[in-house]
Amino acid sequence: MCGIVGAIGAMECTPFLLSGLKVLEYRGYDSAGLAVLDASGTLVRARAKGRVSELEARVAEKGAVGNVGIAHTRWATHGVPAERNAHPHISSGLAVVHNGIIENYETLREKLQGLGYEFTSDTDTETIAHLIQACFKGEIGEPAENLFSAVRCAVAQLQGAFALAVVSEEEPDCLVVAREGSPLMLGIADDGHYAASDASALLSVTQRMMYLENGDVARLTRDSITLVDALGQPAQREVITSSLSANAVELGEFNHYMQKEMFEQPQALGNTLEMLSGAGQLQPGIFGAEAQGVFEQVDSVLILACGTSSYAGMTAKYWIEQVAGIACHVEIASEYRYRHSVANPNQLVVVISQSGETADTLAALQHAKSMGHTHTLAICNVPESAIVRETLLRFITRAGPEIGVASTKAFTTQLSALFLLTLLLAKANQRLDEADEKAYLDELRHLPIAVEKVLALEPSIKAWSKHFANKHHALFLGRGRHFPIALEGALKLKEISYIHAEAYPAGELKHGPLALVDADMPVVVVAPNDELLEKLKANMQEVSARGGQLYVFADGGSAVKPSEGVNVLVMPEHYGLLSPVLHVVALQLLSYHVALVKGTDVDKPRNLAKSVTVE
Repeated sequence: MCGIVGAIGAMECTPFLLSGLKVLEYRGYDSAGLAVLDASGTLVRARAKGRVSELEARVAEKGAVGNVGIAHTRWATHGVPAERNAHPHISSGLAVVHNGIIENYETLREKLQGLGYEFTSDTDTETIAHLIQACFKGEIGEPAENLFSAVRCAVAQLQGAFALAVVSEEEPDCLVVAREGSPLMLGIADDGHYAASDASALLSVTQRMMYLENGDVARLTRDSITLVDALGQPAQREVITSSLSANAVELGEFNHYMQKEMFEQPQALGNTLEMLSGAGQLQPGIFGAEAQGVFEQVDSVLILACGTSSYAGMTAKYWIEQVAGIACHVEIASEYRYRHSVANPNQLVVVISQSGETADTLAALQHAKSMGHTHTLAICNVPESAIVRETLLRFITRAGPEIGVASTKAFTTQLSALFLLTLLLAKANQRLDEADEKAYLDELRHLPIAVEKVLALEPSIKAWSKHFANKHHALFLGRGRHFPIALEGALKLKEISYIHAEAYPAGELKHGPLALVDADMPVVVVAPNDELLEKLKANMQEVSARGGQLYVFADGGSAVKPSEGVNVLVMPEHYGLLSPVLHVVALQLLSYHVALVKGTDVDKPRNLAKSVTVE
């Protein structure tokens, strides 16, 4: 949450700072601001409540022009969205932008107020600015030799998660950054050096990047990078060349990123499953060289994830237990680390995160490892992320950048990765013969085409959306492995249309939720042609008998017929165990078009941000 960009170089940096903020606006859009050091070395700051477009006008008014600068787009934690709480925060010619949460800021604030520092915001970040200044002046500890030393002094006293970028009038030829818990990376270009909290913000200037590790503090000049690690020792980090291009984060012909990313799903799935091209059987190596022999030791699976990723894990639970014959448990990552659980050294711990920086999931992984779990696997879309670096095994989904806050292609590629895991666990458990393995691999190879056919249903789904426009509540029903898909469908509708939506296993209707059903509550049903279809039809009758309006996504051959109060859309294929992938795409389309009818901000829903890097 929140986005940072910074630059120091030969060129005037304000255009890059603004363009970088626009790319990162999906990470937070309550307020935005930037600070640059002008030609005389004077700090010029511009801030605005709301979107980056509001900031652009302020920047023009202030004449914020310089070769060194930092910028930030905010998702509010401490303090309401307001200009006074927008970053950068300043302390006597020193400016700071910050992602994360400082847990001991109140104690530090009281100490700094005792030293005479005045606070003008409600944020924890202003505490950092004054703390660095106090270190610089020697009011806390010995006087710092330079800005780099002052930042190192300050971060040693911070508790919590943070990524920082700092500039000062005292040293107008440098930019200092630090990272602990929140992602931060450097961009290396011929004309200078850059910093950002997401690689996508750097693509317009460079594809050469350096990912900072926890505890790193770095001093950037136009020509050099000086970096020390958490122990204060000089360190070097690998410079990688990103495979992404600036085009990957542009809208192109689409109206919204969510729309673009839904229609990128066939390609994203094809890229993620590319290793299956021509393969007759699966090898453990797709989860890393260390995977050899690991799956044979596994007697159960624990999946840790949050939000949409947790629904991917819940779907996989059905697959793993049915196909591999291994017990699987799914826990919300933010809850797992705070309860007394029992470690099992033979359990495979799977963490799922689109960004690989999800704070709760990362903390849950670290908790599992502290309890002695050694078989760990990350399923993630970002190869350089913290979660990937902390697990023994990993599978990188190749969804490409996902900018829309409501996850689409990240979810379906996670499902494909989890199905591959299911098959390998089944092989290790001697529950998958050659014929079944070949059949499953053929289905996976066909999956991108099957998703394309679902996307072709968009006009019919769009026609349904007008029936939801004036509704305040909706109910989603599913059974078996499609219950988590109903949960994901309800989440999507909540996220982007602000319609209150809940999902239930359809058999639970009569145990309470049926009391909510009337003609004013649309009931969306995921109805694949599987072993639970007849049970599901009975549940649908319970809704119809009470005047409920049904919207049914049914497989061909399911014999669910449209009638008064029963709207039916026939899916193009029945896809067996992989049917959840197809049905969720239809639910994504429904939520998107309902949001369009209601006129909400599809890509940037209120109160939410994309990358959840705080607890």
